[in-house]
Amino acid sequence: MNPDFNRRGFLKKSGLTVLGTALGSRMVFADKMPEGNVTPRWDENDALKGKNAEMIVQGDKPWNVESPVHLLDDKITPVEKMFIRNNGLVPEKVDVSAWTLTIDGESVKAPKTYTLAELKKKFKTYTYQLVLECGGNGRSGFQPQASGNQWGQGAVHCASWTGVRLKDILADAGIKDDAVYIGYHGKDQHLSRDPKKEPISRGVPIEKALENETLVAWELNGKDIPEFHGYPLRLVIGGWPASVSGKWLSRISVRNKVHDGAKMEGHSYRMPKSPVAPGEDVPQTDQYFRIIGSMPVKSLITFPKTGAMIAPDKELALRGHAWAGDLSVKKVEVSIDFGSTWQECKLEAPVNRLAWQHWNANIKFPSNGYYEVWAKATDSKGNAQPMVIPAWNPGGYLNNACERIAVKVG
Repeated sequence: MNPDFNRRGFLKKSGLTVLGTALGSRMVFADKMPEGNVTPRWDENDALKGKNAEMIVQGDKPWNVESPVHLLDDKITPVEKMFIRNNGLVPEKVDVSAWTLTIDGESVKAPKTYTLAELKKKFKTYTYQLVLECGGNGRSGFQPQASGNQWGQGAVHCASWTGVRLKDILADAGIKDDAVYIGYHGKDQHLSRDPKKEPISRGVPIEKALENETLVAWELNGKDIPEFHGYPLRLVIGGWPASVSGKWLSRISVRNKVHDGAKMEGHSYRMPKSPVAPGEDVPQTDQYFRIIGSMPVKSLITFPKTGAMIAPDKELALRGHAWAGDLSVKKVEVSIDFGSTWQECKLEAPVNRLAWQHWNANIKFPSNGYYEVWAKATDSKGNAQPMVIPAWNPGGYLNNACERIAVKVG
């Protein structure tokens, strides 16, 4: 608990009743509290509870937790191995029976509100496996260091989400012809706990919002969405930066302009329109930056992990996943000679659009010794992963360089 809850200021504005509500229960002996007493603040629950012990904590205010790549070996990522990227604090109190989703904005014919029970009853339910990847996944590879969490390559997962299509909700609510964008609003709290501030409120063009796979979801891998992943309702949009998949969803605004919520401005989730020199200070305006849409082609080696020892004359069985934003992956190759030659892998089709694809290969080594094994994916339009870190950018986004592991034979 942090002793930064200022009693005097809070009581002046809100009174003891509200204080008790904020803490989730009645404050006993509140009338005897000495003037100037600083009341400890309730922190969030432990986001690591139930998570795999090998998860990597990037920060705990807010919680940002990454999975080591070798933990992502499952075809459907279990909750205990899923990364967490939060911008604010989880809601202090969630009443599922009273939870609602409101559709509003300049381009909705009339605002409409649905209870969670109504969403489940009124609309057809769908389940999709969807890749959600942080736009800054791989940021730690950029030099000079870019601002933000220094993610390795584990801020990605592909889980199974169940809910209703956003397109069906918007059709029921009625949208105007001038709709160009949607923006979400959640009930997470700003780190300052100022209720007038949103920690994040991002969105996508209306065309992306109306895709079949864009869900308003309440289940993750067949169970209620866990607290730190957006319980009880989340917008889930595969193939784009995971930041557009709003947690603790309570409102979606249909806009007649590009959504202008928190984290839509400056260089947040934006790339320079023209290449910039490493470390260059670029004005944070629309003239110089574009919003990130579909994520680039990428692959991971999830088995084995770096440090594997291979017996002489034995083949190495490799496996992993590949994905390509809005596109599919048409080819995955591996190399043991630093990209001089490549061996094509066996590649599975995706379970559904925007799910990752599984690949595997058996490799023979010409002699004993140390090797780097590289993996490279190519998308359906012929775009391949770069073998080195791509162009530096101020936000450290979209590092899709070839994944590699080190092994020793003999």
